[in-house]
Amino acid sequence: MLSPAFFIEKLKENGIDFFAGVPDSLLKNICAYITDHFDPAHNIIAANEGAAVGLAAGHYLATGQPACVYMQNSGEGNAVNPLASLMDSEVYNIPALLLIGWRGRPGVHDEPQHVKQGKITTGLLNVMGVNYEVLSKEEDKAVKQIEIAAAALKRNEVFALVVEKDTFESYTLQNVDVNDLAMSREEAIQTVVASLNDTDCIVSSTGMISRELFECRAAKEQGHQRDFLTVGSMGHASQIALGIALAQPDRRVWCFDGDGAVIMHMGNMAIIADKAPRNYVHVVFNNGAHDSVGGQPTVGLKIDLPAAAKAVGYKTVYSVENKAGLDSVLSEVKNQESPVLLEVKVKKGARKDLGRPTTTPIQNKTALMQFLKK
Repeated sequence: MLSPAFFIEKLKENGIDFFAGVPDSLLKNICAYITDHFDPAHNIIAANEGAAVGLAAGHYLATGQPACVYMQNSGEGNAVNPLASLMDSEVYNIPALLLIGWRGRPGVHDEPQHVKQGKITTGLLNVMGVNYEVLSKEEDKAVKQIEIAAAALKRNEVFALVVEKDTFESYTLQNVDVNDLAMSREEAIQTVVASLNDTDCIVSSTGMISRELFECRAAKEQGHQRDFLTVGSMGHASQIALGIALAQPDRRVWCFDGDGAVIMHMGNMAIIADKAPRNYVHVVFNNGAHDSVGGQPTVGLKIDLPAAAKAVGYKTVYSVENKAGLDSVLSEVKNQESPVLLEVKVKKGARKDLGRPTTTPIQNKTALMQFLKK
């Protein structure tokens, strides 16, 4: 495996000292090292991967030096537009190094949402004309690959290093922002679920939120037919929930969202507000972190999400940070004008034995659609 320090030093030797991206579980060690060794002006955790490409373009325009954009391969979709219509040689011809975590690589077991993306990871790069190397776990070979990448950058090309599982040695983030909030996300989810009516449905965001919701239902022996677990497509759970809410106006629809997911596609809030479904409750569990991919920080706890929701047109907004406050809000939220934004500020982290859904996405979809027919 490669030492994060070794890898970053080789990038610096080739003029790369600016990083932007969205953290990934396969890149968590390298992302943690970058966070600890670069100031916030040289490492920006972006709202989404396309925005990170934009940051790389801006850095190059100002300095003449290429940047490194890191992402999970699922983020390639967000990056396609700026890669093809901004960075490409037939447009502005701007170089950048892409560091892409290869979830779902063919032949390697992974979660269902990563299988298709794993199959098309390198194909998408080929279609866009982005040359790439699968980063070696051996130092001497990795150095040669970095030299190939550096030569491409000097030709004003975008070049990708695709990263397999266990490529980087373990590195633990030292500069950890630990909030002092009292309530865990799992406790908050259990509290909200306990307040729901039998006809209500939930659309939950990708990552820990869907996993904790699944286990909450299992512990209560309630079944999972009332929940849509959005295990992929980060940032889109709120629009899935909106689609259901508009089609079934007599059923209350709850979106269980995360701060990172909301920030990734924040414009979705404006569309929810404009459509003004009277049966929509948008719950954002905000811990200021990308919890599922190593706990890298978001700006979630630095911004006023309820004020943003109110500004775009949500009818009712709340923010709570303890169970008593959550209980109080839940007792009245169903009588408030909708759409409602309920921010629940929670601690970082999850229990180590947290499982994953035991049903397949197809089974989840089928059960929910049967429930929604009632």
